[in-house]
Amino acid sequence: MLSGSLRLGVIPTLAPYVLPRVLPELHRQHPKLRLDLLETQTKTLVAELGHGALDVILLALPVDKAGFETLLLFDDRFLLAVPADDPLPERTRVTTNDVNVRKLVLLEEGHCLRNQALAYCERRDETETRLGATSLATVMQMVASGYGVTLVPEVAIDAEVRDERVKLLRFAEPQPQRSIGLAWRQTSPRKADFFALGRMVVETLTVGGVPEMRLPTAPEPRRPQ
Repeated sequence: MLSGSLRLGVIPTLAPYVLPRVLPELHRQHPKLRLDLLETQTKTLVAELGHGALDVILLALPVDKAGFETLLLFDDRFLLAVPADDPLPERTRVTTNDVNVRKLVLLEEGHCLRNQALAYCERRDETETRLGATSLATVMQMVASGYGVTLVPEVAIDAEVRDERVKLLRFAEPQPQRSIGLAWRQTSPRKADFFALGRMVVETLTVGGVPEMRLPTAPEPRRPQ
C-alpha cells in the first residue's frame, strides 16, 4: 500500500482526462497516501523532477533527459476532429493529406501535443494557426466554430467531444499516437511505488474503456542510452 507523500507532475493534455478517473481509486486503495499535484508543461515537469521537487511525472514518452527511468503505460491514439459539416464521411480513414489541405488549429508552443501533431503532419510552426490556447477545450471550440481541424488524443474524447458541431475521424493505419508513461530519477528508492502507481493508472483507465493499455507488471524500466 502506498503511504506518505507523493509529489506527482502531470502534463495538461493528460491531467483533466486521467486524474478524475484515477484519483478516487487512488484514494480508495491507498488512503494513507498524501498526493501533491503539479500540472504544467513537459519542460517544467522534467526540470522539477531533475531538481527533486517532484517524485514522479506522468507524460508523453520518450523523455530526453539523462538520469531518468521511464515506464510505458499505454498508447494514446490520435483522431482528427473536424467541423460536423466537413465533407469527409465519418467512416473515412483519413491521412496526412486530408489534414494538410485543411487549417490545423493547435495549442500554444511548449505543449508536446502541438509538437506531436506537427511531426505527424510534417508541417512547420509558421504554417499553422497561432491561437495561444493553453487548453484542448479552447482548441475544440475553434473546431466547432468551423475555424479549422485538430488532432485530439483518444483519452480526451469523452470530456472534449460532446459538441454536435464536431465529428471525429479515424486515421488510416498506422494510426498516429503518443506513448504515455511515468518517469522518475534513477536514484529514487521508490521504484516499487511507481510501478504500483502505473499499474493502478492502467487498470483504472482500462475499466473506463480506454484501449491499447499495457499492464506494468514486471518489465524493466527504460533507461536513456
